[in-house]
Amino acid sequence: MPAYAFEALDAEGTTQKGVIEADTARAARGLLRNRALVPLEVRPVAASESGGGLAQRDLFRRAVFGSTGLAIWTRQLAGLVASGLTLERALTALADEADNQQQHHLVAALRAEVNAGSSFAKALGRFPREFSEIYIAVVGAGEQSGHLGAVLERLADDLEERQALNAKLLAATLYPAIVTVAAIAIVLLLMTYVVPQVANVFAGTKRALPLLTTIMLGLSAFVRSWGLLVLVALGAAFAALRLSLRNEAFRQRFDAGWLTLPLVGRLSRGYNAARFAGTLAMLAGAGVPILKALQAAAETLGNRAMRADALDALVLVREGAPLATALAQKKRFPGLLGMFARLGEQTGQLPAMLQRAANQLSAEVQRRALQLATLLEPLLIVGMGLVVMLIVLAVLLPIIQLNQWVR
Repeated sequence: MPAYAFEALDAEGTTQKGVIEADTARAARGLLRNRALVPLEVRPVAASESGGGLAQRDLFRRAVFGSTGLAIWTRQLAGLVASGLTLERALTALADEADNQQQHHLVAALRAEVNAGSSFAKALGRFPREFSEIYIAVVGAGEQSGHLGAVLERLADDLEERQALNAKLLAATLYPAIVTVAAIAIVLLLMTYVVPQVANVFAGTKRALPLLTTIMLGLSAFVRSWGLLVLVALGAAFAALRLSLRNEAFRQRFDAGWLTLPLVGRLSRGYNAARFAGTLAMLAGAGVPILKALQAAAETLGNRAMRADALDALVLVREGAPLATALAQKKRFPGLLGMFARLGEQTGQLPAMLQRAANQLSAEVQRRALQLATLLEPLLIVGMGLVVMLIVLAVLLPIIQLNQWVR
């Protein structure tokens, strides 16, 4: 039965909003009048072929579920389905317990689509802003296999693990980023305000200033005269880079070069490989055909060079090559991934072996990120201290020299 979002007035003149299920919009208005409500607006919540539903309007709004919200919602749905509730009843319960009105409307729309005879995967596909192609593919595989509850549990695990990895990487880079921004702000303040004061104090003297002070005064003059222009130039260069990255060939070359960087390149390889392996393991474990799973897993790779390698591996597998052999030929993927894929193919436990590879790669990325953050923190503090010390010396040396002249 379709769902309709309504806005109506009650007997006291208060505006009421919500969702109601009815066969037609006219029937929905009748149900509202039976509740002593005066309907002001009744519109379909579910997506329709005419494009007037929530799904298409939602493309122009912020996503209802964030990464955390989607993982929690998936876990709740998995628990309800695994406990024996029908999908329709599970969605009804989640709609009633929704945190906000947008979430309530979304879940009600999904329930309406399921009640109308659509599969759950097809219903999810009407909301591409909320549910990725991988999410929909996994749910579809769970419906076809008859193990939707177990597949949703695995999907929730994957979402939570990915979120935990992103959170740890963010935590590892947050402090160095804050220290760097603070250091730049302090240095700019000293160069644009403190150092010029020194120049004003000693402007009338006929004595030559110390070399360090002269250098700092020159840098200060450059920053005050050309700093804004340099900032604009950097902004323009950044904008030009962003525009250039829209070109697929340039983006692939840029990402390939990024992977060759000493520290961040290795972290990027590990992170992308872990995400690829985890997605491939989840899809293969859910029963998705390996070619379709490879295609979907490749789309999760943010690095275009590694995505191209994954798509090349897909071609090799389509031509009959084993997955391990196809991955081993792509040197951008860690050898650990090809080794576990080979073990999985030999033992018939490919999803489990791929998940182990994903876990090990994720652990390695976390370890390296923490090591890098631990190393960067003291280096940034020492570097900031040295710069501030040089500026302070540039200020103090003329004062010391002046005292000697007075004597």
